[in-house]
Amino acid sequence: MLCIATIVWPVASSAAPAVALYYGHSTPIKEFRAFDMVVVEPDHNQALQQLPGTDQYAYVSVAEVQASRPYYADIPAQWKLARNGAWKSDVIDQTPPEWADFFARRVIAPLWERGYRGFFLDTLDSYRLAINFDEKAQQQGLVRVIETLHQRFPGIKLVLNRGFEIVPQVRDKIQMVAAESLYQAWNANSQRYEEVSETDRNWLLGQLRAIRDQERLPVLVIDYVAPQDRALTRATAARIQAEGFIPWVTDSALQTMGIGSIETVPRRILILYSSAEAASLNYSNAHRYLQMPINHMGYIADYADALQPLPEGVLRDRYAGVATWFSGFLPEGRRKAVSQWLQNHMDEGMPLAIVGDLGQSPDIQWANKLGVQTGAVEPNGALRMTAQNPMLAFETAMPLVTRSYEPVALTPAMAARAQALVEFRDSRQRAFVGGALTPWGGFILDPYAVIEIPGTEFSRWVVDPFAFLTHALRLPVIPIPDTTTENGRRLLLAHVDGDGFASLAELPGSPPAAQVLLKDVFEKYRFPQTMSVIEAEIAPHGLHPDLSPRLESIAQQMFKLAHIEIGNHTYSHPFLWDRSTLHGLFKDNEEAAYNLNIPGYTMDLTREIVGSTTYIRERLAPKGKAVKILQWSGDTAPDAKALEITERAGLLNINGGDTSITLANPSLTAVGALGIRKNGYLQVYAPITNENIYTNLWRGPFYGFERAIETFDMTDKPRRIKPVGIYYHVYSASKQAGLKALHKVYGWALAHPLYPVFTSEFILKVQDFDSVAIARDGAGWRVRSDGHLRTLRLPPALGTPDLLTSNGVAGYRPGQEGLYVLLSGNHATLQVQDASTKASGQTPYLFEANGRLTGWTRSDREPRLELELQAHVPLEFALVGASQCQVKAKQRTLTPTPGGPLALPGIQYFRLQETHAQIQLNCPAR
Repeated sequence: MLCIATIVWPVASSAAPAVALYYGHSTPIKEFRAFDMVVVEPDHNQALQQLPGTDQYAYVSVAEVQASRPYYADIPAQWKLARNGAWKSDVIDQTPPEWADFFARRVIAPLWERGYRGFFLDTLDSYRLAINFDEKAQQQGLVRVIETLHQRFPGIKLVLNRGFEIVPQVRDKIQMVAAESLYQAWNANSQRYEEVSETDRNWLLGQLRAIRDQERLPVLVIDYVAPQDRALTRATAARIQAEGFIPWVTDSALQTMGIGSIETVPRRILILYSSAEAASLNYSNAHRYLQMPINHMGYIADYADALQPLPEGVLRDRYAGVATWFSGFLPEGRRKAVSQWLQNHMDEGMPLAIVGDLGQSPDIQWANKLGVQTGAVEPNGALRMTAQNPMLAFETAMPLVTRSYEPVALTPAMAARAQALVEFRDSRQRAFVGGALTPWGGFILDPYAVIEIPGTEFSRWVVDPFAFLTHALRLPVIPIPDTTTENGRRLLLAHVDGDGFASLAELPGSPPAAQVLLKDVFEKYRFPQTMSVIEAEIAPHGLHPDLSPRLESIAQQMFKLAHIEIGNHTYSHPFLWDRSTLHGLFKDNEEAAYNLNIPGYTMDLTREIVGSTTYIRERLAPKGKAVKILQWSGDTAPDAKALEITERAGLLNINGGDTSITLANPSLTAVGALGIRKNGYLQVYAPITNENIYTNLWRGPFYGFERAIETFDMTDKPRRIKPVGIYYHVYSASKQAGLKALHKVYGWALAHPLYPVFTSEFILKVQDFDSVAIARDGAGWRVRSDGHLRTLRLPPALGTPDLLTSNGVAGYRPGQEGLYVLLSGNHATLQVQDASTKASGQTPYLFEANGRLTGWTRSDREPRLELELQAHVPLEFALVGASQCQVKAKQRTLTPTPGGPLALPGIQYFRLQETHAQIQLNCPAR
């Protein structure tokens, strides 16, 4: 049986801040947001990013300067006291009276103007590199620098790196003292990591204990460990913490995500794919099939094309693992580079999951690393299956065993350590496997990953992707950021693409379909919805100038409705966004149209996105109401340039993904990911596909959109993977069958206890998914985000929230895969307890609500609870443990509503006519 190691996390002190230092520029500073304080190299971070709850300190060197600094040339030669060859810097004499002014003016002032208020003062002891120096005079010079900074910059915050001797003189002017290399060090001369000698360690321990105990200042210890050695990094942080110091253990250049008093959970998984196997990344198996399970388990998918130079800096500080999905052999010229890259990361302890095909016949080195046999390993005679792991036959029966499949044979050493997922024996009883979990990760080969159903466009998972990825990549159990739910309720959103705005409805009088949509849908169903238009369809300079006055008037009436958000469906409705990627109809038909046929117009991305937005804002939108969203048209596969133009225009974006799982195609292969990144820009996918798919490209049956209800159900159970997303085109209102389908879908949604949101709010949650920082903080968890995503899914193995000791946690409610934890803001500290343990005197908590928490205050002394809810529809909320409490809003006592969506003991439901309320709970003392 394969043994999966357990991670032992550092234990944090609640009194001391969590501190990180990062001098690189490849990792976004946002990824350090779980820390209370982060020291950065300001020359690598030109714009100071606002991270609420995280103080950013600028690294500045006091007594050394490198030639790359902009002020280097203005330092008088006589001030240069010595040379530090190991770091290629000059040591600065601290005794000239003018030095303090120079340092304040030229070093600190520019950074102060950029917004920095905290500074990490380094190299305070460097004067000792000189042959001749006056110790006392140098120290007084350092004191003069610190005093000058306090005089010039009121409120400045300083951390000293060493300078122990001057601490008593400046202790009221500094926040913290730091020191490097207590247990593990970097030797700049020999360019290697090494353990600190016992003599040096004991001396430094004495200095640091004196600072902590006598000067009563927090002490930060910075140690250095090779970035791939996470076990030693973690153990060193724990040793430092055990001494009562704040730890930060990182690489020698401080360019990776180290480990401190908290450890950020790496949430990225890099997927290697081959661009030769699909028209673009959008249509690759890696993206179509693998990303959704990765997202659902709380992880972010990054991609690398195996045909291009592979990325550097893929380390375990930010990456949970690497996966590959190849459907055949890579081009011969790329095989060695790819296998060597994978081997290097395996050597560093990076878990690897191989799906589909190895991409090549492994050479001896690669085969030895994988633990597979090479050479004459052809099966003799027919193969028969002798073992099958429960994670196989997930959505379909196991494929028949034929000689066209190519299982591999494990080496004897690997066979003893691996767990076969599917095993075969030949006539000589030799064992072969189609997949296995191994010490380095795991693999599942074709056809045991996904198979295509002959004669259809459908596929099925043979292996359970959730189970395979969890075991192969050794994914730890973590709280999972969830984009489907808020305050315990599944989200509901609706958005409409503008196609068919001018179509005449098959109704008396032949009104425009847009008029029917306005009167029969928008004015009837008054919850948040997003409407978009195609400029060329309705503008006077477009395709229907004679109809334009009436069509623009309808659009204006729609956009005046408070519950209608304004979207943009482009100028000419491009059918193919990236002409470098021909696929489907465009690949087979040179005459295929790329966009609506507008005389004299050639497709231009800026005109499609920015120009059409300007048109809507100036001619259709009520004054002060923004155009918020660009809704992708056609193949919904924009390139990075289109995404960049959209973001720079201040627009959110949505569409694509094609989630269309139904009873006719009950497979998770028909459920899309959250979105796709291209060159750093995120395209957000629609949660559920539109009626075009359910109606066979609007060829009928025209009532087909009612099958979206099947999709809503099947993306909720047994896993809630998507919110309820009602997504269609205006032309659905042009036919009675289509209109009836709309009413049926809307009716289903309103009959369920959902949480209505604008499409823009959902998009922001998906964007926030990528930026949520989760860190192990002692026995609990620290969570920080932009505040749009407010739900964590808590797997059963993690227990139950302890609300008395957690912060920023408003409550929880059961779900299909664990508990939905309700967060009250963008910062939370989640403490958990065993699910079987009932905390004595558990406080009342919010069970669910259909609106956002805009205020949350708990007072356990009185005890008293105050919450503020803001919804788009009349408020509904439920409380647990409040039966003995007086619940009030607007000075009136609220009476619970009998029954409720989930009738469980201890739950009280309340309904209000208002969409906003401040609610108070006064409870008897425990």
